[in-house]
Amino acid sequence: MGLLPVSGAALRSDTRVREAARDIGARYGVDYTDDAAVTALLAERRKSLETEQRRPAAYLGLLTLMAGMFLPFGIPLSPALDAHLFAVLGAAGALTVVGAALLVHARAQWKQALRNGPLAGYREVLGIARAHGIPLAHIPPWLEGRTTGGGGKGAAPIPTYPPVEPAPQAPSDAPPDSTPAPTPAPPAPASVSVSVPPKPSAVSHYEHMADAGGWHDETGCLLFLAGAGGVTWAVTVGTAVGYAALLLVPVAVWIWLAGRRQGREKEELREEALKYVTALEAAQAAGARVPELSPQLRALLDDHH
Repeated sequence: MGLLPVSGAALRSDTRVREAARDIGARYGVDYTDDAAVTALLAERRKSLETEQRRPAAYLGLLTLMAGMFLPFGIPLSPALDAHLFAVLGAAGALTVVGAALLVHARAQWKQALRNGPLAGYREVLGIARAHGIPLAHIPPWLEGRTTGGGGKGAAPIPTYPPVEPAPQAPSDAPPDSTPAPTPAPPAPASVSVSVPPKPSAVSHYEHMADAGGWHDETGCLLFLAGAGGVTWAVTVGTAVGYAALLLVPVAVWIWLAGRRQGREKEELREEALKYVTALEAAQAAGARVPELSPQLRALLDDHH
């Protein structure tokens, strides 16, 4: 079971959220407080949406659109096409319209599958949980119709509700009453409190450097080319000053080595971050309330799954 946006235990911890989740679940025939049922639902709907995106209509529409757009560029290359210019332009326009219509239809079908059904109810539950102060650990991009990188608002974002005040606490001292108190019921067994594993320092370091780097290869290549170009210019023109560009070559090598060292360190930290995310998944499955993940850990989780 992967990391869910929120566990069923967290939803049941607030009576108002629990009742709302059960009412919404009754409409869609899904128990949104059951982690196993939600995991199965998300896996099935994700596979269904991926199949929806790979329908023949989408590929046919893309090919037809490309044919309509590129057909006019072949007119100067073919005398036969040039002889029937208006017919070719008309065919290109028709292909473009048909291709665009097929793509729009495929996109509409995908949006309909995303926005309707049990996924819509689950997004309602997540919006209500967030409004009641329950953190959402991680929202998969596909659940909101966002890109893999998580950018944009998405075709079906989590609904936003006004924040709700915390539930009032019951008074500790009951007012005096002459009516004899009822016989107390047997106490319910105490639930085992599961704590969230602390974040290791290696994971915090990974979060700080996850977006760093990535420029070493390009910079080293540019410096190496500049050094080679300077030497070539010196040999061709006969100017000794150009040989000074050779100093750029060891600088390029040093930058490449620094990038390689940083890459190895980042990979080691990435493994530690994956272990931490796995520990969070186990804690959530045991009933712990997992806090919202950082953007770096969310991106790592998206790439891993």
